[in-house]
Amino acid sequence: MEGAWLMSDGPSLSESFLARIAQRALTCGVVGLGYVGLPLAAVLAQAGFAVVGFDAEPQKVAAIREGRSYIPDVPSSALGRLVERGALRADCAFDSIADCDFVAICVPTPLDAHGDPDISCIEKAVRSVGAHLTPGTMVVLESTTYPGTTQDIVLPLLQQTSGLWAGRDFYVGFSPERVDPGNGRYTTANTPKVVGAADPDGLACIAAVYEAALGAPVVRVSSPAVAEMEKILENAYRSVNIALVNELAMLCDRMNISVWEVIAAARTKPYGFSAFYPGPGPGGHCIPLDPCYLSWKAREYGFSTSLIDCAVRVNNAMPRYCVDRAARLLNARAKPLNGSRVLLLGVAYKPNVSDCRESPALRIAELLKASGAVVSYYDPHVPGCTVAGERCQGLQELAPEVLAQADLVMVTCAHAAVDYALVQRHARAILDTVNAMANLPDRSAIEVL
Repeated sequence: MEGAWLMSDGPSLSESFLARIAQRALTCGVVGLGYVGLPLAAVLAQAGFAVVGFDAEPQKVAAIREGRSYIPDVPSSALGRLVERGALRADCAFDSIADCDFVAICVPTPLDAHGDPDISCIEKAVRSVGAHLTPGTMVVLESTTYPGTTQDIVLPLLQQTSGLWAGRDFYVGFSPERVDPGNGRYTTANTPKVVGAADPDGLACIAAVYEAALGAPVVRVSSPAVAEMEKILENAYRSVNIALVNELAMLCDRMNISVWEVIAAARTKPYGFSAFYPGPGPGGHCIPLDPCYLSWKAREYGFSTSLIDCAVRVNNAMPRYCVDRAARLLNARAKPLNGSRVLLLGVAYKPNVSDCRESPALRIAELLKASGAVVSYYDPHVPGCTVAGERCQGLQELAPEVLAQADLVMVTCAHAAVDYALVQRHARAILDTVNAMANLPDRSAIEVL
């Protein structure tokens, strides 16, 4: 493989790439087989590419080898067919990177204990890829990060660990993931893709891979930094607008105005208004974290992202506000929060998924327990979760007697599978933080955020 790419009298690196992409004659590697990586690996394999998935967790690799999906957006039936015909395989060892022509890095990018970006997973993955990198490879980072990561961290590390030179021996770029778990309309396969690369030829080649695999437009931008900033803009936009309606919800509560009715009226305007809704706070891996990446990077330039930072503070305060509302509701019934039995409905971060990453419901549970409440939960998608370091098991069913025994039922995630009419009939007091019970005819016992 190496010699073919570096022959000076043959086609250029980009020409060879483009020809092989058209023929589906590439092997694609996907590093990190979580909510981003596994759907991408499946889409690439379904498009006709040979795919190798890499993950440090042996249980994930074992599951894929058995054709068992642990990501709801990738059905086990589809995964099993890909594995059975050899289109997709998984490994913990990175040796097979040497056989890959295209490598996508899809690893987590959390915040550290101080709220600063933690890109250690990216650095570890890049070093592992670089150690086995051969001439004639495209490397693209998909993990959300701050602008400059690809150019300043990924590219130098790949050159350092491989001894190869970007633009001559390999290409490097950034293409932000746009995964929305549980979204039945927009998936990895049909969501437009943004791509930025370190050089024009790399951009053409990386974009061509996605164009061959996806049933959606591929948007080319001038640099990896533009693509990195674009992804943060997407989630900062949502964070700021969620914070706006959360703050408005708190004000409307004091003014005895329904914020939900206000939003419903506002959204009748056919232009200039996009509806966002209040709740216990945004969850998942993107909205709570990504704006913090930008705020951190901005400080390097002596700039304060005041609006974004304010939005993060408002959203982070919502679980506490929900607990305060719960205490107020209980107090009106002559019951203290301390010792009260509180049942949470839904601990996933969004409706109809099992993902609990950064779920505000878990923070609410933690605050309730710290206040002395006896907390239980029901979530048809999450049989068990961890609250304040303690493993908790959810109720297996939502029985009338369970509802009747609770001093307060808090709806913290609007799962479609929950029988809200049953809740309304049997619960003593209800605090609906997500307006999941909006369509019930009798709302006299329901307090809404």
